[in-house]
Amino acid sequence: MDENKNIAKNYDPKEFEERLYNEWLQNGYFTPKVDKTKKPFTIVMPPPNITGQLHMGHALDNTLQDVLIRWKRMQGYEALWLPGEDHASIATEVKVEGELAKKGIYKKEIGREEFLKHVWDWTHTYRERIKKQLQKLGASCDWTRERFTMDEGLNRAVREVFVRLYKKGLIYRGNRIINWCPRCMTALSDAEIEYQEKQGNLWHIKYPVKDSNEYIVIATTRPETMLGDVAVAVNPNDERYKHLIGKTLILPLVNREIPVIADEYVEMEFGTGAVKITPAHDPNDFEVGQRHNLEQIVVMNDNGTMNELAGKYAGLDRYEARKQIVNDLQELGLLVKIEEHNHNVGAHDRCGTTVEPLLSKQWFVKMKPLAEPAIEAVKNGEVEFVPERFAKVYFNWMENIQDWCISRQLWWGHRIPVWYCEDCGEIIVESEDPSVCTKCNSNNLKQDEDVLDTWFSSALWPFSTLGWPDKTEDLEYFFPTDVLVTGYDIIFFWVARMIFSAINEMGSVPFKHVLVHGIVRDSQGRKMSKSLGNGIDPLEIIDKYGADALRFTLVTGNSPGNDMRFYMERVEASRNFANKIWNASRFMLMNYDEELVNRYKSEANNIRNTADRWILSRINEVAKEVTENLNKFELGIAAQKIYDFIWSELCDWYIELVKPRLYGDDEKSKAAAQITLIEVLKDSLKLLHPFMPFITEEIYKHITDETPSITIAKWPEYREDRNYQEDMKSMEYVIDAIRAVRNIRAEMNVPNSRRAKIMLIPSNEAAKRAFQDGAVYFEKLAFASEVVFIDENDIPKDAVSQVTEGAQIYMPLEDLIDKQKEIERLTKEKEKLEKEVERAEGKLNNPNFVAKAPQKLVDEEREKLAKYKEMLDKVIERLNALK
Repeated sequence: MDENKNIAKNYDPKEFEERLYNEWLQNGYFTPKVDKTKKPFTIVMPPPNITGQLHMGHALDNTLQDVLIRWKRMQGYEALWLPGEDHASIATEVKVEGELAKKGIYKKEIGREEFLKHVWDWTHTYRERIKKQLQKLGASCDWTRERFTMDEGLNRAVREVFVRLYKKGLIYRGNRIINWCPRCMTALSDAEIEYQEKQGNLWHIKYPVKDSNEYIVIATTRPETMLGDVAVAVNPNDERYKHLIGKTLILPLVNREIPVIADEYVEMEFGTGAVKITPAHDPNDFEVGQRHNLEQIVVMNDNGTMNELAGKYAGLDRYEARKQIVNDLQELGLLVKIEEHNHNVGAHDRCGTTVEPLLSKQWFVKMKPLAEPAIEAVKNGEVEFVPERFAKVYFNWMENIQDWCISRQLWWGHRIPVWYCEDCGEIIVESEDPSVCTKCNSNNLKQDEDVLDTWFSSALWPFSTLGWPDKTEDLEYFFPTDVLVTGYDIIFFWVARMIFSAINEMGSVPFKHVLVHGIVRDSQGRKMSKSLGNGIDPLEIIDKYGADALRFTLVTGNSPGNDMRFYMERVEASRNFANKIWNASRFMLMNYDEELVNRYKSEANNIRNTADRWILSRINEVAKEVTENLNKFELGIAAQKIYDFIWSELCDWYIELVKPRLYGDDEKSKAAAQITLIEVLKDSLKLLHPFMPFITEEIYKHITDETPSITIAKWPEYREDRNYQEDMKSMEYVIDAIRAVRNIRAEMNVPNSRRAKIMLIPSNEAAKRAFQDGAVYFEKLAFASEVVFIDENDIPKDAVSQVTEGAQIYMPLEDLIDKQKEIERLTKEKEKLEKEVERAEGKLNNPNFVAKAPQKLVDEEREKLAKYKEMLDKVIERLNALK
């Protein structure tokens, strides 16, 4: 027990949050050891991108992780929460480029090495900023093990995996259709594309048959790509075109001869049943081209302009070229019609530019062999999604997976570990930089200019952060990890890639559970975004209300897999809850006599009364339920149960029940109350600690010295010897009866100063004993002048009544109100309400008002009328009862 037991009068989180966090760090509470006698519990933090500040989504994600890790730490596990940050290749490069451009500095002018110096400066600044923000939130990460995806160790892991996959034949370089961003000038994976339905056009164009008056009409959404057409395909079973298969067409505008080919890929019913084949600019056409050994003609530059193969359109932007091509086709009489057409258009998720499918020489990972065991791992339950429905998102992606384009035309990121011999053309793939060519011994080597997709390094995060490829103690002890907490938006980006990477490299799944949460929306249900200006900075909330209030709001508003709305009113309610705990704890400490407690501590169980045993039973049950909820990842339900117990049962009931004893002269009763109060408060704080770590630690330090910190205190476990069923039932009878009396008094507007006799007809002997023992509580909490037991013959005529499980309750009317004055008051109320009803009915019976007034006003008037009528009925009912 802290000698300075009188904690500060007012709850002010600024007074202790930072101090406590620094104490936790100094004492190494967040740094677990490799201890084979204890079980490990591991979470790796989804590494935030170093592109800016943490947002409310990060606050939610990290709060959920912290709840789990603090809970497991208290359960006695060696709990590791490994933090880190992601270099976020494209996103960071775009950000730094933009910042430098504002100063008139351009990436291409300063060169790769100089540009990367600027990126590293950015990295150091933002890594430190992210760390500080997470510490403000109370994140109990092990900062001694903090990692970054561009760390030397992680870079080595990335190279090692690349080389291994290459040697297994799972990484190859080839010309394939990829998603290309003309703004960022880089290839993108399918997962980096956001699709939106947009209004576009379908242009129907005539392709004349050579030496004939016939033509085939094709429909396209991208006329500019027709310059790269190498064939027109029809279905071999389509009677309309059978006679043209093998014939030659003249490609409009280019006048190049192209064949009519037959391929079952073409749907006869769709459009005209004939499709142009442009293998260099469409993924499906690429496959058709492969089957028919067709040429691949790229007519577009990397920046989205047309190249020299586009003839007179060379140098034009793709959309400008489209306009001119359509005009020229029209003038030549080759444009049949233009139809409006809605279709999905892909944009780069980072810069919003419409992506271009483009033939390009890139590095790819063969996905089918890696995806199969990863699909099986989820099907057989080695990895479980919470909620389970998100496994469908995973399967949908993995079962239809395409080869993964992993090369990016950027400077910031993991450089591809491939070297080309400038003398003999040998390709050298090594995890260490080679000094000479393995074939001709030349030292004239050039490393591949490209870097790897960000997700290539993120895919290794659960094991690369623990020291792989070295066989470290950490890796052996803490891997596989236990839970991954993440949003549903990166299941295919990241979760899937971690699963197949770990199975391939470690022979094991990377984690047992994937806890999926939704996104934090604003109070209107909108996604928080810069464009809407509705983002809320977690740090501002922490500054105003404290980290505990923010954390508690995020957890109680959350259920696995579902989006949540963020209301400031709920933050205020969480702050009020913290205030309630603070004041209750302060009250307990001010009424705590250590000498008295020590005198009776050994006989505490013998001197406790029904109320004491009831509250001990209840905290015992709550501990059991909260543990069960946490085991099922029902964090929001667990938090709500603790809230309800502390606010209602501990503060509103038990503290009020024991006040007469705390102020009384019975030493034993006083000691029992004090012992029980502190014990229940201690367990309540422990249960609440994972959710509200700061306030619980600050109070805990004042009430006990059983451990130096609540962070390493023992988690409350259910105890059979605290299962006092009879006492629980007794207190239920008493509390229900007191509630019933309070409700009667509230309905009748009886002031607390007016005391009334309470007459009880108990429903059974146990209830009668409970009421006899609890008579003092009725006087204190139900404002009873006395409590008497009666039978059916003694029921007074003029009395109000209520029935509960334990009793029929009667209260003489004259004790509650002055009958004549109440009749006068209610009569005035009746007259007032009758006038309101008359006024509203008059308005609504007026045809002009109903026809001309805005519908909102008419509806409001109808609501008022219904409300006044209901109030009038109640007043008449009360008057009749009184008369």
